[in-house]
Amino acid sequence: MKKMSGIGIWEFIARIILRNRIVILCGIVLITVLLALQWKNVKFTQTEANLIPADDKVNVDYNHFLKNFGEEGNLIVIATKDEKLFTPKVFQAWSNLMHKLKSDKEVSLVISVDNLQELVKNDTLQSFELKPFVNPSKLNDQKYLDELKSDFFNKFPFYQGLLFNKETKAIRSAVYIDKKIVNTKARKEYILNKFIPEIDKFLKETGIKPHVSGMPYIRTLNAKTIIDEIGLFIGAALLITSLIFFYFFRSFRATVVALLVVIIGVMWSFGIMGAMGYQITVLTALVPTLVIVIGIPNCIFFINKYHQEYHKHSNKAKALQRVITKTGTATLMTNITTAVGFATFIITNNDLLQEFGVVTTINIIAIYTLSLLIIPIFFSYIPPPNARHLGHLERKSLTFFFDWIVNTVKFRRFGIYTTAVVLLVFGIIGIYEIKISGSIIEDMPKKTEFFEDIRFFEKEFDGVMPLEIMIDTKKKNGAMKLTNLRRMEELEETIIEIPELSKPLSIVNVAKNFTQAYYNGNPEFYLLPSSQEEAFLIPYIKNSLKNGKDNQLKSYINDDGSIARMTTFIKDENGEKMEDIEAQIRKKVNKLFPSERYEVIITGKASVFQKGTKYLLDNLLSSLLFAFLLTGGLVAIMFRSFKMVLVAIIPNLLPLIMTAGIMGFLGIPLKPSTLLVFGIAFGLSVDDTLRFLAQYRLELARNDWKIKKSVFATFNDAGISMFYTSIVLFFGFSVFMLSSFGGTVALGGLVSITLCFGMLSNLVLLPALVLTLNKTLANEQEFLEPTIDILEQSDEKLDELERNK
Repeated sequence: MKKMSGIGIWEFIARIILRNRIVILCGIVLITVLLALQWKNVKFTQTEANLIPADDKVNVDYNHFLKNFGEEGNLIVIATKDEKLFTPKVFQAWSNLMHKLKSDKEVSLVISVDNLQELVKNDTLQSFELKPFVNPSKLNDQKYLDELKSDFFNKFPFYQGLLFNKETKAIRSAVYIDKKIVNTKARKEYILNKFIPEIDKFLKETGIKPHVSGMPYIRTLNAKTIIDEIGLFIGAALLITSLIFFYFFRSFRATVVALLVVIIGVMWSFGIMGAMGYQITVLTALVPTLVIVIGIPNCIFFINKYHQEYHKHSNKAKALQRVITKTGTATLMTNITTAVGFATFIITNNDLLQEFGVVTTINIIAIYTLSLLIIPIFFSYIPPPNARHLGHLERKSLTFFFDWIVNTVKFRRFGIYTTAVVLLVFGIIGIYEIKISGSIIEDMPKKTEFFEDIRFFEKEFDGVMPLEIMIDTKKKNGAMKLTNLRRMEELEETIIEIPELSKPLSIVNVAKNFTQAYYNGNPEFYLLPSSQEEAFLIPYIKNSLKNGKDNQLKSYINDDGSIARMTTFIKDENGEKMEDIEAQIRKKVNKLFPSERYEVIITGKASVFQKGTKYLLDNLLSSLLFAFLLTGGLVAIMFRSFKMVLVAIIPNLLPLIMTAGIMGFLGIPLKPSTLLVFGIAFGLSVDDTLRFLAQYRLELARNDWKIKKSVFATFNDAGISMFYTSIVLFFGFSVFMLSSFGGTVALGGLVSITLCFGMLSNLVLLPALVLTLNKTLANEQEFLEPTIDILEQSDEKLDELERNK
């Protein structure tokens, strides 16, 4: 009775769909229009992906830093090593460039050799003053510029590592963007529409191409590349899947309806993101393409079943009805398992992944619904398929492939298991070779100019990724006390000894600069003041701050002087060493700054990103385990058999281990992009498992519980759809390899490889396991009444239902 009621439900659904075609189509059009109106709400995120929950200590510490010192990622650097810089024409062009940038309302400060302010003392006012280093009236004098160049490299140890590299003679300017626009659309508009045109103008005037970098610049061009690639992915996915689809079915009509389904699905995906207020991130940018890649297999399954049915009895109306009644729940459950693979991201306690999980889960169910509704309605209005359209069912190449699989499963099961064990060992060994990457820029497009510029700055100035150390003395003006300055200087010496880090900048450098200024700019006195000198310097420093003529201190201490900031930079390639680097710093910090008197926080974008990657790894491993348990639970509910759970999990676990092993041997690190591979691939691969087992369960009942006959009959019915969908998924995910982002390329390639392994595992290892364990798996009592009837209903039972009616 349970099964009959299940058939009745889907027959009712089929009747509703086929008898209300116009209403349903109008409803789809209406929903599409309503969702299209939400497109205006789709915006691209203006901030980096934060992979850690807001209440985690890492984020709490980082936000505490931002509260005291503001946004750290507001620096753009412009540099050159060209010796022609200190010639009249080029220096004037450089000066004009900096002046123009400084005049923009989006820029808060520009520090450059042409506008450098020299700190000098005023004995009359007992304060320090800033005086121009460059005399604009002498810029046409080459001799003056030569002297200026010499003074610049020798008089300002404070700016070593910030504005110049004394050894290589590289010179750079620092452009500080207004912190209020750093995380807004205004930043993107300024950089693309104002900043870059000015850089191009300088290039045109002088022939010198400046190197440009810094987080605002990197983020803007990186985001622009991502947006540009969304269209590329959608177009490539539509093209390649439609070509494969047409090759399989040899039917222009079938290809058109499949494209119609996925195009509407893509439109819905953007509308759903807009309606939910989600921004386009590096992850959600993949959703429209995923809709295509996942939607086409649905279309294949429905259309292939329609062709099979029509091939049996040449009755179009009956074939359309049975497409729905025979495959309704089976296809729904396989889509649910795919959605489960993505839904596991929702439990990661991370906004970025949660949004990705929510959007993909909703869109997977949406694309299934569109396939279920549009395909039967479309074919109801057009003529039935002809012999050419049905020829793919008996294609010789496909028949040869399945004959090979059947023979392998029949006669070479020992070889199958041996191969599986070898691959398992290979994968496990490779897993031990995997490294975890904390690189912010590793996934960025490496063939772009801005990526080459990043490498330039890493070579000349030891990186552009900031690592921040915040020292809370817990006393007003405690950061300026000489004893604490000496502690910070000792910490700086430790940082300088760490080869992966740049020379740090802090209140210590400012204090040394004041001392040098007190001694009339003599670089030999670029030192911390002695106890006696401190007494003379304090009035000068206080009067300088009071008069507002110097803001250097304010960049490195908070308003009440209790908290000091120390900034160093790390080469991005050293992100994986972040833990060891922080451990070295922390060891020195614990010695210099006892926790009962000081609070020292080590933070910054580089640190947060590295910790976020490890957090993501822990969460995705747990979510993957959850996906296994959930899928196992579905199988247990559907089949009421623990043994069937094992049979379902093993063929899907092996491809994941194999892919992890390949990553280890090829040196592909675990990072946010590659970590997604396992959840996505598992969710898609397990579809074939459930389809095979569902069909196998049906064939057992049809064939009087004869194991071998049922297994090989399963190939005849479900095998073609499994093969077609796997091929489409393989090539569909391969389009991500067109990306200029290393992470997206790795995601596409690894998912494709995993799905290929998954297809072979489900077509070879899965039936071999069923045959080997047939004495227990085929126990009729175990299969009597599954809790959920996911099976394609047999012709006999449908005919019986129709006769009863």
